[in-house]
Amino acid sequence: MAKIDLPYVQRFRDRLGVMRHYFRKPGCKRVVLPGAPGSKAFMEAYQAAEISSRTPDAANVPAGTMSSIIIAYYQSDEWRALQPQTQHTYRRILDRFRITYGHGPATAFETRHLRIILDKMGDRPGAAQNLLKRLRGVCKFAVAREFIRSDPTAGVRVAKRRSEGFRAWSDGDIEKFEAKWGEGTRASLALYLLLYTGQRRSDVVRMGWHDVRDGVLSVRQQKTGVQLVIPLHPQLLAALAQRPKADPAFLVTSAGRPFSAVGFSNWFRDCAFKAGLPAQSSPHGLRKAAARRLAEAGCSTLEIASITGHASLKEIERYTKSAAQGRLAHAAIGALRDRS
Repeated sequence: MAKIDLPYVQRFRDRLGVMRHYFRKPGCKRVVLPGAPGSKAFMEAYQAAEISSRTPDAANVPAGTMSSIIIAYYQSDEWRALQPQTQHTYRRILDRFRITYGHGPATAFETRHLRIILDKMGDRPGAAQNLLKRLRGVCKFAVAREFIRSDPTAGVRVAKRRSEGFRAWSDGDIEKFEAKWGEGTRASLALYLLLYTGQRRSDVVRMGWHDVRDGVLSVRQQKTGVQLVIPLHPQLLAALAQRPKADPAFLVTSAGRPFSAVGFSNWFRDCAFKAGLPAQSSPHGLRKAAARRLAEAGCSTLEIASITGHASLKEIERYTKSAAQGRLAHAAIGALRDRS
């Protein structure tokens, strides 16, 4: 059984000799943690309970403020419909806003105030865009509940700066990484899991033998809730064959416990740096590389999406168009050469 090293986890053996686990934070309701410690069910329940425990006590927040509305939003059906990892990300953004700007009356919060806040974030357009998106959700909720009469986010836009986002890994990057970290290493396994499944770090760290059957990996994406089935690539299957069946996940820390998404990202970036890759070489860059390679292999947009699980096909379409342009260009020059 994996060692428990998580805050607020209590355990005891019941009268039948079965070990039971609970999340118990002072002042919060006790929550049952199902499954074995470190398993997908256990970690998802723990994360959901930990996020829920951070909701401020509404009794200590003045009614009618933006802060009180955000707290009410955390208790809504709209919020509960979000995946735990999404809640965690959204909460970080909204709580920063709530603590800094949420003390005044919500009815007095106008579009001009929001524009001032966003203008202060001019050097961080991505953060400004994320805040605006999250506040749109809150304000839509507030108008529907008649907490406010009008939506102060209506018509507000953040100027977009052209960005390629996460740096995509090239084939040369992958070769350098493989040369540094040979077969059988934890780093090479991480590389193949990212490259041959095309999944996000939050999904890769939860993968284990419990997700594999008849050479097919079953993944329910934490961010979207989409269920995927992905046949295992031979190179990935060979790397996995060396992993113990008893481990709680394919990738575990030096202490034998599953990685957190952030912990894994930090560790993997360090592996890439030691392999001589640029500092921007992140796990997500391999998700891009996976989509690119599928496009270059002639896969259609929908075929690629069946692996990556993208809801929006715009990014994938860029890869398929680029790959198609490359193939057409080679064919065109070949035809010109044959004619001369």
